[in-house]
Amino acid sequence: MLSSNLLFVFAILLLTCLPTYSDNLQDICPTYISPDETIFINGFPCKNPSNVTTSDFKNLLLSQPGSTDEFLRSSVTIVTAAEFPGLNTLGLATARTDLEVDGLVMPHTHPRATEMIFVSKGVVIAGFLDTKNQLFQSVLREGGVFVFPKGLLHYYLNSGFDEAIIYSVFNAQNPGVVDVSNAMFGDNNAEMMKLALAKLVSLNRVEDVRVDDDINLYDEL
Repeated sequence: MLSSNLLFVFAILLLTCLPTYSDNLQDICPTYISPDETIFINGFPCKNPSNVTTSDFKNLLLSQPGSTDEFLRSSVTIVTAAEFPGLNTLGLATARTDLEVDGLVMPHTHPRATEMIFVSKGVVIAGFLDTKNQLFQSVLREGGVFVFPKGLLHYYLNSGFDEAIIYSVFNAQNPGVVDVSNAMFGDNNAEMMKLALAKLVSLNRVEDVRVDDDINLYDEL
């Protein structure tokens, strides 16, 4: 019995002391994707150090707006280590969201990451639900920051009279996306999706929280 207990304690100590994938063993590790990959690992292998260049640490994918969905009036561009080699092993990803007037991003989760958003332009309603079904929701103006805890259902929508731009940072190089509304109700043309969209957009009108970006007003729901 004593030897079994000692073995168990040793195993726990070993697991807590071993480095995780996010612990860097070298300064840099830009993503290398082999065209004939035959071995799959949890993440990406490193580029040959002799082939690493400054361009591996620069990315312009978020410099331009994405293609806006005609139904949701929004676009989301997520940049992970697959598109931005310099992010590999750093535990980071980033994104840009463009919202037309009344545009929104339907409720979804990121199972592998916490998301922090920064409102670069416009006025946005952002919110999330915790595991007790408690709603945390706020109106954010330009410069506002909001955080969605890892794995929790969240959304945001344009609450102003002009387009809105949001930038996001994730604490994982591949945060993942679970699109709850699309998975449950089908594509954007489904009747349930249209009802959900109308309900979320009605927050701006029924609760009178639409904010004029020219007014120095800081409302919070």
